[in-house]
Amino acid sequence: MFSYKSAIEFGIIGIGRFGFALARTLIEAGKEVIVIDNDENKIKQIRHLTENAFVVNNLYKETLEETGIQNCETVFVCIGEKIDVSILTTLNVINMGVKRVISKATTYEQGCVLRKIGAEVVYPENDMAIRIANRLLNEEALEFIELNNDIHIEELKVTSKIDGKSILKSNIRNNFSLNIIALERNEETIIELDPEYILRENDLIVVIGKRSNIRNLEEYLNVK
Repeated sequence: MFSYKSAIEFGIIGIGRFGFALARTLIEAGKEVIVIDNDENKIKQIRHLTENAFVVNNLYKETLEETGIQNCETVFVCIGEKIDVSILTTLNVINMGVKRVISKATTYEQGCVLRKIGAEVVYPENDMAIRIANRLLNEEALEFIELNNDIHIEELKVTSKIDGKSILKSNIRNNFSLNIIALERNEETIIELDPEYILRENDLIVVIGKRSNIRNLEEYLNVK
């Protein structure tokens, strides 16, 4: 059914907005990534970026093993909305011997269960960077999670440099090779971000990409 069996750095199960952004950024950074989803249309959308994108009928241990995902050093389980599937899939991946498993959660209770079975937990929709930051970097940026030495997810404050511009016209992706995966405005978290969404000063955006590129964007935003 599947052919990829050798060691690979990252695996991603579930290609929603969060999973797709993770996969695209890691692939564009030159990392090898296995991508799995049960939706053929989602897999088609990412297959132009990687050959290691597989449609699966289920997430049982035997099916996961056929994809070779047990050979990944880090696996992201990005199916937080289906709590039972999220927990069982996370447990399967852990039992397959993957060194690092990071699971997306949508509720505190789900996160507690995921932690108890041995996963790291992120809450991209509910808490963004503030509540799951590893440490405070400075007044303008919070570390969200370090994927490896190169790839980070961080929160930055929008300044007057891009105030009033749409996400597309801010050119954050084109100029800095970063993807915006969430935004917080007036304590409201937004993850369904249209390219025409207008950014406002003091918005908090969560970006994913190389740490050096994040630093470049941070410097740009804060230059008077």
